Amino acid sequence: MLEQLRELGIREDLIEEIKAFREAYPVAEDDWTRIPEPEQFYYGKDVWEQAITALLCGENLLLVGHKATGKNLFAENLAGVFGRPRWDVSFHVNMDAASLIGMDMFRGGEVTFRPGPVYAAAKAGGFTVLDEVNMAKSEAVAVLHATLDFRRVIDVPGYERIELHPATRFIATMNYGYSGTKELNEALVSRFAVIQMPMISQESLIRLIRKHAPKIREEAAGELAAVFLDLQKKCEHAEISSKALDLRGLLAAVGLMEKGLDVHTALDMGITNKSFDPYEQTLIRDAIRARIPRKTQRQDFFEKE
Repeated sequence: MLEQLRELGIREDLIEEIKAFREAYPVAEDDWTRIPEPEQFYYGKDVWEQAITALLCGENLLLVGHKATGKNLFAENLAGVFGRPRWDVSFHVNMDAASLIGMDMFRGGEVTFRPGPVYAAAKAGGFTVLDEVNMAKSEAVAVLHATLDFRRVIDVPGYERIELHPATRFIATMNYGYSGTKELNEALVSRFAVIQMPMISQESLIRLIRKHAPKIREEAAGELAAVFLDLQKKCEHAEISSKALDLRGLLAAVGLMEKGLDVHTALDMGITNKSFDPYEQTLIRDAIRARIPRKTQRQDFFEKE
């Protein structure tokens, strides 16, 4: 992945510091399987340089942005670039401290401690991705305050007090406007360096699509990227909901086409059918067909084998 950073134009001094970081903090063999090997690469030079600089300075990151800005993809990329084992925490309204740090379990006739993702990452020097952190109850994230600030410890009543491994970092993500989300309190936000994730550009979308499906024609990738951006504009103007603005769904649709499925059937499965409102489905299909005619065949999208 370091070579991809060079191709993107990331400063060489930052790349050299990443290499030094990886050499300084080798990963235990038991955790090798947790080091991600991303299939997709995040294209965004400025965001990369901001994040790398912050992580090298020992900061934790909060990635903020609308749906389909690549927050989780970027978090995975960061763990891969730094060569760190990754633990994922998907927040929900019922998340409690025990889910993060761990809990006692009765097994084999004795009580044993089962570590949670935050505890495990703290011990191993991992990167913990706190997904949708603004969906958590305040009392759940409050246990992280000492973990995320300069103290870098887990110090919660009832648990062993441990200091974080020097390579441990936390990368939180949050979306705007989802049901169940709320504003983060200042005490929590102050413990992160915050990056506003920009909406993906057409050029980056085309590169992402062609990386996902190398045999797709460039003009076809361009039309799919244009469809996605058209749907994005409709979301911004409140013509449709954000349900169809699904980057994962777009890439999944491309994979279905490549496997032989009809172009529009694949787009229905990956994008249109994410909405369950028949009227909205019609609006989405109209936007797609304005760019990609109904008669378009799979062979129009892919190079001959």
